[in-house]
Amino acid sequence: MTSTGTNVIRPYQSYVYAYPHKTSYRPLPDRPVLRELWSPEPKDALSLYLHIPFCEVRCGFCNLFTRIGAPDELTTRYLDALERQALAVRDALGDAGREKVTDTIAGTSTGPVRFAAAAFGGGTPTFLTAGELERLCDIAERRMGADLRAVPFSVETSPATATADRLAVLAERGTTRLSIGVQSFVDDEARAAVRPQRRADVEAALSRIRDTAIPVLNIDLIYGIDGQTEATWRRSLDAALAWRPEELYLYPLYVRPLTGLGRLDGTGTEPGTGTDLDTVWDEQRLRLYRYGREHLLANGYEQVSMRMFRRTGGPDAALGGPDDHACQTDGMIGLGCGARSYTSGLHYSFDYAVDMRRIRTIIDDYTATEDFTRAEVGRRIDTDEARRRHLLQSLLQARGMEVAEYRTRFGTAPADDFPAELAAFADRGWLEENGGLLRLTPEGLAYSDALGPALFSPAVRAAMAAYEAK
Repeated sequence: MTSTGTNVIRPYQSYVYAYPHKTSYRPLPDRPVLRELWSPEPKDALSLYLHIPFCEVRCGFCNLFTRIGAPDELTTRYLDALERQALAVRDALGDAGREKVTDTIAGTSTGPVRFAAAAFGGGTPTFLTAGELERLCDIAERRMGADLRAVPFSVETSPATATADRLAVLAERGTTRLSIGVQSFVDDEARAAVRPQRRADVEAALSRIRDTAIPVLNIDLIYGIDGQTEATWRRSLDAALAWRPEELYLYPLYVRPLTGLGRLDGTGTEPGTGTDLDTVWDEQRLRLYRYGREHLLANGYEQVSMRMFRRTGGPDAALGGPDDHACQTDGMIGLGCGARSYTSGLHYSFDYAVDMRRIRTIIDDYTATEDFTRAEVGRRIDTDEARRRHLLQSLLQARGMEVAEYRTRFGTAPADDFPAELAAFADRGWLEENGGLLRLTPEGLAYSDALGPALFSPAVRAAMAAYEAK
């Protein structure tokens, strides 16, 4: 855990939504065949994630794998490649029941391969036109065999792309959750985050979304923007609450290398370098986090994780979206050049970059790919990493982790496998055990972005440190 040398832990070190981190992935020299990778895996409750790497603009804080715009029919070429990949992956999952795949829309069984959840992320999936979204849904259903109308189905959108025709397609195809990145309802703060938008346009998009009657609306907000105060933060919170979203995500702002804000900063350095400015920013973000948490709890929301809050009494979509898949479990099928896939022994994807030029090259290479039968980039998962992953992802949820469940899965107790880490968390008042449940305290949840990285293995830390940002 990064500290200042005075035993003060930096609260904002890394957002851990999946482990191991993608910067620990490396090219796989053996390029394993997907059919062999998936042959021994359970396939009766898979998750399907389709990644669209396009946005109309790129926000200053964004380090996601996405590019601005799609010239020269790039979206068509990308969907063509996505369909080729879907056919290859579905074949790798096994042929049993394959002849029934197109019958899933009519509700018949697909045999042993079944998808229990689906999500479209990015980028911005609704960057695609309404017709292209129809095709994306067809790829998920007719090529992969996912019944989108029968499973939790989450889609990400943005104010500018949440148009009536696109939303109509998503509603008709069974979307149960729509997540919109607003970040701030204060125009000056949006500009400070290099996110060009007007509140009036945001409100209009939210009105269109509510008109679709999609069961779960999630609104993303960001705290820690330059000049943001408790008063302006409350303005955004109250503006979001006016729409009674079923979910709200509160994200701390990070400044990452090669992002727009990183270039404006002139350094691209991450928080935690020990400078006075870091300390001031840490204090601002912690103060705003605590204010936002208490405000949402007082307004009928329950805390699910450091970031996620769910309205009590609202519908439960059972799927929080790409960042809230149960990442301590396996069986993730990712399609698209920014998606990851998880088997019990290997996490794999394609190459990763943040710099726009490198992203364009990776997307172009993906659209030209004909053979999707092998894994190209990834990281092997041994028993120690599986334990860390399960503990890390479980502890970062407010509900905590059942010790008995961990013991059943791994044959050991968490305190036996991670005595030093868990003792350190407890000593800091971050962790408590009660009735066989390991759970973070409210202060532990506030320090999730320090606690998570503290559970990274030495090997993953070394690989991440050796990664050259690109």
